[in-house]
Amino acid sequence: MLRPAMIAGAALVLVAASQSPSSAADDGAPPPDRVVIDVASVNGSGCPAGTAAVSVAPDNTAFTVSYSDYLAQVGVGSKPTDFRKNCQLGLKVHVPQGWTYAIARADYRGFAHLERGATGMERASYYFQGSPNTTAVSHRFAGPVSENWQTSDVTDVNALVYAPCGVQRILNVNTELRVGAGSSDPATTTSFMAMDSTDGNVNTLYHFAWKECS
Repeated sequence: MLRPAMIAGAALVLVAASQSPSSAADDGAPPPDRVVIDVASVNGSGCPAGTAAVSVAPDNTAFTVSYSDYLAQVGVGSKPTDFRKNCQLGLKVHVPQGWTYAIARADYRGFAHLERGATGMERASYYFQGSPNTTAVSHRFAGPVSENWQTSDVTDVNALVYAPCGVQRILNVNTELRVGAGSSDPATTTSFMAMDSTDGNVNTLYHFAWKECS
């Protein structure tokens, strides 16, 4: 069972780096001790206070972010600003001493209803505080469609960026949804994309890659 942590504010204190990821052979197995994630900051129209939660898998292989009010839409019943929604999370990942991690893969899931001629887009990036921002990866959708959607961003093993050992760095997770009316009629139809599913069982999943520090 995943252990949820509702999003709340927290402060960040940086300490000096004293270790580096081990260059020795590593099987990538996660640490045996518990990993805890606190949310240092949350901003964006896609994740109002109390509508997102973070959970760590009990085997430390991944964590999920679930949303309950992350929806971009155009057309009937929409406000002019509803076509774009975003969420910026700052996560403090507390790892056992002597370990460090990278994000090897991110799976984004949701539900989309796009009228014929309408378009949708999901965009995401993640990076450690103090490191250059990674280039956001975009996935585009075209109507007509009315079903669950899923995208995956995978980082090659040789391109993994690990958190500095011995330093508490924020992991920034940024996501965005956009919907465009295109050639559909926004006066008579509604198109939307949500970062959740109709049954509430679909979450955004971030897969860890682990290393021991030297």
